[in-house]
Amino acid sequence: MKKAVALLAAFTIVLGGCGGGSNSMKESEAAPKNMSNETRNSPRLEQISSPQKKQQDISKAETTHGKTKIETLGFLEPLEAKQSVKDVKEAVNDLTYVAFFSYQVNKDGSLKPIKDYAALEEVKKSKAMPMMVLTNFIDGNFSPEIAHTVFTDKTASKTLIGSVISTMKQKGYKALNIDFEHIKEKDRELYNGFLETIIPQLHKEGIKVSTALAPKTSDEQKGPWHGAHDYKRHGELADFVVLMTYEWGWSGGPPMAVAPVPQVEKVVKYATSVIPSEKIIMGAPLYGYDWTLPYKKGNKFAKRVAPAEAHDLALKEKATVKYDNDAQAPFFNYSDDAGKEHVVWFENEQSAEAKNKLVKKYKLRGLAYWVLGEPFPENWTLLRDEFKIAHK
Repeated sequence: MKKAVALLAAFTIVLGGCGGGSNSMKESEAAPKNMSNETRNSPRLEQISSPQKKQQDISKAETTHGKTKIETLGFLEPLEAKQSVKDVKEAVNDLTYVAFFSYQVNKDGSLKPIKDYAALEEVKKSKAMPMMVLTNFIDGNFSPEIAHTVFTDKTASKTLIGSVISTMKQKGYKALNIDFEHIKEKDRELYNGFLETIIPQLHKEGIKVSTALAPKTSDEQKGPWHGAHDYKRHGELADFVVLMTYEWGWSGGPPMAVAPVPQVEKVVKYATSVIPSEKIIMGAPLYGYDWTLPYKKGNKFAKRVAPAEAHDLALKEKATVKYDNDAQAPFFNYSDDAGKEHVVWFENEQSAEAKNKLVKKYKLRGLAYWVLGEPFPENWTLLRDEFKIAHK
């Protein structure tokens, strides 16, 4: 889950045509020139106006939030030790799990190791639980062939289960997320069978197991992205599931919100109809994208931007930030030094709050953030303000 830009694109390439936002937005006043990343209190009040909903200037001291207890999960890509430790330190106190993305499965069932030692030691010092993420990712994409081999070759399957258990014991992982994607649709029952085999063995070792699910709104959705993910059966087998409710707007697709709330809610509605709500963790993005306009299929991929980075870019370019009331997400336009037009869709406090409301409305287990290391201070403040975080 997810990633360098190339990884992120590969992970979500089939989602490019889903969803969309409204283009009939009323412009707000430009953000104050003196507002820095550190000093801003409520960007949505200063930068965004909504034509359908009047914003009320209410301080946090005047607002009472219920302290619903939830679990939170933050995905970490430990690409460089020093940076990974920094990313952990910045978020670990707000997380139930830190999920290390990812241990990749080889065709023979062995695992490709990752450089997780430094960040893992930092997690062990905290109240968060280290989680291994297991994927069929190889050479820049998810491999249906590797998944099929593991599902059908008993020797490879046995080797994989042994490798997972021994690695987790050796390194001190306490939970596992199985993130197999782009599986052949016809392998759906084979995947279920693999889960029926591996999960009980991990439970015997005291290991919690979750699975990652592509965003579906019905069991009839087919194809390599959705078809092999059996929501109901995963809900029966795993301790919990993680809904990958982001990437409607993705780096290789047309500009739009990464996680438009109406589309996210449709997925949650379906998920809660077949899985107990207390076993569902909803995905939420800690990033946005900067697209060069006009968008054409095959263009250079959009640049991934952190919410704080987008905020500062809007200030630098004196851009007017607008809010799409349908998608529940902010965006702005600007021209670069070469005169090319851009549009940036990102996340802010208001869009994060809209997603938090879904967690409360559907009484979900919690939230999973992709990906740590993308500065979004308002998100973590809001999370602490509205929820009580479960710890080990």
